[in-house]
Amino acid sequence: MSPDRGYSPEQRADALIEALPYLQRFRGAIVVVKLGGNAIVDDEVLRTFAEDIVMLRSVGLKPVVVHGGGPQIGELLAKLGKHTEFRDGLRVTDEETLDVARMVLVGKVGRKIVGHINRHGAYAVGMSGEDGRLVEARIERPELGFVGEVQAVNPGILERLLAEDLIPVVSSIGIDASGQALNINADTVAGALGGALKAEKVVYLTDVPGLLADVDLPDSLIAKASLDELRSAIASGRIKGGMVPKVGSCIKAVEAGATSAHLLDGRVPHVLLLELFTDAGIGTMVTQDRS
Repeated sequence: MSPDRGYSPEQRADALIEALPYLQRFRGAIVVVKLGGNAIVDDEVLRTFAEDIVMLRSVGLKPVVVHGGGPQIGELLAKLGKHTEFRDGLRVTDEETLDVARMVLVGKVGRKIVGHINRHGAYAVGMSGEDGRLVEARIERPELGFVGEVQAVNPGILERLLAEDLIPVVSSIGIDASGQALNINADTVAGALGGALKAEKVVYLTDVPGLLADVDLPDSLIAKASLDELRSAIASGRIKGGMVPKVGSCIKAVEAGATSAHLLDGRVPHVLLLELFTDAGIGTMVTQDRS
């Protein structure tokens, strides 16, 4: 393929003009982006993700990255000969597993994302929900071990970093009232941070195109949904399986104060830019209502 990727000068100009009102509208807005551990395995996906995040910063938005690392945690646990048990999609976390999760999320996965972003400049700062008691949590299901549910967010440390035009990269570890670290679902952390920061958008990068009316039909994408529609779909069983916690996180993010939440296919190159800066968008947008 030629260096211009087949786009004529007119097409390139049209794309810039289409993006202009969105660039103006979202300037200064906070956007929380959740990146899953599966996406981090692919260096090309991570490279284009970092480019998108730096682009958002460059045009005046304030991105915050939240990441998981389930596959990476599982891989290290397997190397250590430790069995992993899941209940309702959550990893049962004993003390040894918690140590591994903290080491992988903060010391490996977080550093990898920071490194990719900082290839473009000294922008990204790695941290976890423990820092500055950013994410306060407590154990609500003792059978899961050191797994927490978010109780409060203290966004001051993020607000200070954003005021300096830095990009926080947050690992999904929280802290309880006694100072005990807790493993927390990254989707939940992203929604909680988005609500606390009153983010314009909370974006979940997944391995599906978005919310589908029929999971067997990739072209049945639901472009926009209200909170009531999603609650009804979950209650009736039309949304099920692995999509339930993701959709639930979208609902909680908007309920907590985010303007909208988005489910996107993180495997699509530059999917963030396509969703935020084009008329058609590319995934599913969740809002209070359809208006």
